Amino acid sequence: MAGTRVQFVCQSCGSVQPKWSGRCDGCGAWNTLVEETSEPLAKGAPVKRRSRRGLDLVSLEGTGQPVQRLVTGIGELDRAVGGGMVAGSAILIGGDPGIGKSTLTLQAAARLALAGKRVVYVSGEESIEQIRMRADRIGLAKAPVELASGTSVDEILGTLDTGPPVDLLIIDSIQTVYLEALDPAPGTVTQLRASAQALTRFAKRRGAALLLIGHVTKEGQIAGPRVLEHMVDTVLYFEGERGH
Repeated sequence: MAGTRVQFVCQSCGSVQPKWSGRCDGCGAWNTLVEETSEPLAKGAPVKRRSRRGLDLVSLEGTGQPVQRLVTGIGELDRAVGGGMVAGSAILIGGDPGIGKSTLTLQAAARLALAGKRVVYVSGEESIEQIRMRADRIGLAKAPVELASGTSVDEILGTLDTGPPVDLLIIDSIQTVYLEALDPAPGTVTQLRASAQALTRFAKRRGAALLLIGHVTKEGQIAGPRVLEHMVDTVLYFEGERGH
């Protein structure tokens, strides 16, 4: 289409290049550039102007109220996040396929739900029945965790914005979700960055803890741009020995 802008984005570091090459100029990685297109603003289309609202400035001292944490009762997980997940924080958790990321997060979700917290688990990879089967296998099928299978960030936030407050939102996985306004496919740098930003903003605005599950590359790094790790408050890597 005339006027469509084509650019090549490194899936490792997020740098943008005007043309494809085998090696990224930004980080030196090979075969990581992916073509992404964007539609220009139509000629004569109105430009949305942002209102100049002021910020609410507060003192450094605060109210003296203790920090609210979601304690799962899973000792190692609670210790890794400083004693429990903080309301409004975003946590990125990565690990090899099959190492137990989804099972551990489901255990944490079930324990918090049984303690009276509202927990929403959104899976973009597994069906509802698959999640129920895993919950039944670990003896937590009766936990009142709210499940959904979907990949649209717009639908996820549209659903949760109108309901009662969410204490914990789990996205499995961040590589599968997308924003409908963006052309690039799920898992690309543009979608990863924008989706993570939208979900993180929701968590901080609504005071919900956000847990993002991420895939890892063959090098053991969470797939996607490094900027993704800087957008969250905590990054957890799960490691284990094969066969154990």
